[in-house]
Amino acid sequence: MKKLWKILLAIGAVIAGVLALSSRGSKKQFKKDLKDNKKKVKDVQDQANEVSKKKAVTKKKIKDQNKKISKTKSKVKSTKSAKNTVDSFEKKYRKSK
Repeated sequence: MKKLWKILLAIGAVIAGVLALSSRGSKKQFKKDLKDNKKKVKDVQDQANEVSKKKAVTKKKIKDQNKKISKTKSKVKSTKSAKNTVDSFEKKYRKSK
C-alpha cells in the first residue's frame, strides 16, 4: 500500500512539475497581452475623450442655431389671414368651371 501511495505521489509531482513549467511561458504571454490590452484601453479612452469634447461643441452649436431659428420665427408674420382673404375672394368673385 505504501508503494502505491508513493507512485501516486510521484505521478502527482510530475503533473505539478509539468504544469509549473508550462505556466512560465503562458505567464510571459499573459503579461504581454495585458500590456497590449492596457494600451488599447488607453487609446479607446483618448478617443472617447475626443468624442465627448466634439459632442459638447456640437451641442453648443445646436443651441445657438435653435436661438437663431426662434428669433427668425418670431420676426415672421403669420400668413393665415392673407390665405383666408384670398379664399374668400375666390369664393365671391370667381366661378368654378
